[in-house]
Amino acid sequence: MSQSKADGKTTLARMPTGIAGLDVILKGGFLRGGIYIIQGPPGAGKTILGNQVCYDHVAAGGKALYVTLLAENHDRMLMHMGEMRFFHREEIARSLEYISAFRILEEEGLKGLLTLIRREIQGRKISVLVLDGLVAAEHSAPSELEFKKFIHGLQTQAVVTDCTMFLLTSAREDSISPEHTMVDGLIELSDEQYGWRSVRDLHVRKFRGSSCLRGRHAFRITGNGIEVFPRTESRLSEPSRDLGSETRLVSTGVPSLDKMVGGGLTAGSTTLLVGPTGSGKTALGLQFLSGSSAEEPGLHFGFFESPAGLLTKSDSLGLKIRTLVEDSHVELFWNPPTEDLIDALAEQLLDAVKRRKVKRVVIDGLAGFQRLTVSQDRIAPFFTALVNELRGLGVTTFATFEVPDLIGPIVRAPVSELSTITENLMLLRYVELHSKLYRLISILKVRDSDFDPRLREFMLSDHGLEIGDCFNNVEALLTGFGRGVDRSAAGDNNVRTDTGG
Repeated sequence: MSQSKADGKTTLARMPTGIAGLDVILKGGFLRGGIYIIQGPPGAGKTILGNQVCYDHVAAGGKALYVTLLAENHDRMLMHMGEMRFFHREEIARSLEYISAFRILEEEGLKGLLTLIRREIQGRKISVLVLDGLVAAEHSAPSELEFKKFIHGLQTQAVVTDCTMFLLTSAREDSISPEHTMVDGLIELSDEQYGWRSVRDLHVRKFRGSSCLRGRHAFRITGNGIEVFPRTESRLSEPSRDLGSETRLVSTGVPSLDKMVGGGLTAGSTTLLVGPTGSGKTALGLQFLSGSSAEEPGLHFGFFESPAGLLTKSDSLGLKIRTLVEDSHVELFWNPPTEDLIDALAEQLLDAVKRRKVKRVVIDGLAGFQRLTVSQDRIAPFFTALVNELRGLGVTTFATFEVPDLIGPIVRAPVSELSTITENLMLLRYVELHSKLYRLISILKVRDSDFDPRLREFMLSDHGLEIGDCFNNVEALLTGFGRGVDRSAAGDNNVRTDTGG
């Protein structure tokens, strides 16, 4: 059924699925009166999806019919669906009907099946139909032409009654069937194995009459049913808000570091902290977060340190993170990178930012996202979309990434594109001098601003992070093995200062 807008244009009415992520991918839901194929291998989630759409539809006031052919026994199906939160047994018979039509298909063929469906839709005023087991109907067809006539008959019934239809089948993705060209949409569900890990994804291969978010999108099956997470770089290909042009400066939490970057970091900018383990990345992030307040709430989104561990660390640094957490000015999220979906985590992060109007974010351990993705070439576009959305929300972000080399002349960039995505880039290093390790910090980039590029020593104490003077009279710092320079032998004109800066 079409709808008219105020500008005189006509649009097609939508039928929301009730599955938030899927409705985002479909830009509002399926088109009412359309006919859609949901296909995938056994166990991919087709039956759960079909049932979930039915229950969400009747909860919104509609009526649904679930027709099975050579599919799961109804009692067993309902027993399994009963574990899902969307299941409401009282809706059965009142707004949702289950019928088996396999005997009709066997005895009367496709014509008998079509007659049954037509009678049930018209008699019960059904607005959503699920036909589970389309492959059985296809195999019973005497010819390809007869099967096409059956699909055409369903289309006609969908248009006449404004009933949205879903045909579930186990056809393979690489197979092309005649019905694919006739229906309004085709959605593929898959469950792929990546090493020891399995990941489910959804792909809208066809969606007639409307645009949609293309490509594959991850989903999972939980007690809530199917939860779909649109691919972040597709959903946020453009920030939801204008990025604007901030000029206000935000303190890093370390006065001497603020001085090095010209008075502070531009509000809404992203700073990437790169360094080996133990170099002080988390400590610097906590010090930045210590500047949070009721007016500027903060969020720590980490992968490798628990909230209890972070609070202990902040106490040892003399930071008031524990008080800020107790006052609800800072929130700590911990996401161990074991089994999760990076798009679900991005959604969780952005929801937390919007819910509390967060202005300071520390993403501690971008490697956590990298470990969880099954496609490493996604990291750069994923992080670009995430950072741009945070900018649009007016968030100043610190992100950390660990490099493998504790000491040495080579610093491997974690992801080559990340340095171009972020406005500010800071490098934390170790250097060995006279059998002692020193921590060093250097500013490699502050976009559109002057900065102090000199290598400086910093220390962690019960007063937080303290930055000292630059390393004068030492050469070869960036090799990780410093060598002192003899000033008297070199002469005043050859004094080596700030090497590597």
